[in-house]
Amino acid sequence: MAKTVSAFTVGLLFGIGLLVSGMANPAKVLAFLDVTGRWDPSLAFVMAGAVAVSAAGYRVARRRGRPVLAPRLEIPTRRDLDPRLLVGAALFGVGWGLVGLCPGPALTILSVVPAPAATFVAAMAVGMLMFRLVPSSTSNPKAVRGADA
Repeated sequence: MAKTVSAFTVGLLFGIGLLVSGMANPAKVLAFLDVTGRWDPSLAFVMAGAVAVSAAGYRVARRRGRPVLAPRLEIPTRRDLDPRLLVGAALFGVGWGLVGLCPGPALTILSVVPAPAATFVAAMAVGMLMFRLVPSSTSNPKAVRGADA
C-alpha cells in the first residue's frame, strides 16, 4: 500500500509540475523547439531544474544504498547505444517536435484537452505494443523492459 500511495503522490506532484511549468502546453513546447523563429527558452530552466533534482536524488539513493520502499536499488548499468535505442529516441524526438507532447504531459492534459491528447496517447499505446514485437539486442528482456516485465 505504501508503494501505491508513494507512486500516486509522486505522479500527482509530477503532473502538477508539468502544468505549472508549462511543459504540458504543446504551444509552449513547440515555441521552445523553434530555435530559428520565436524561440521561448523558458523550458530550458525547467529542464535544468529537473536535471538538478534528479541528480540530487541519484546521489542520495547511492549514498543510502537501499530504497525506502523496495528491497534493492536498481540503477541501469547499460551504457551502449544500440540501433533500437537510437531509432526509439529519434521517433520520440520527431513526435515531440511535431505535436509538442511527450508521454507525461499527454497523460497530464488528457482530462483537459481530451481529443488531441487522446490521439497522442492512442498512438503512444500502439508504439508501446510495437516495442514488444521488435526483437531486443540483449538476451535479458528485463534490462530493456524494466524490472517489472
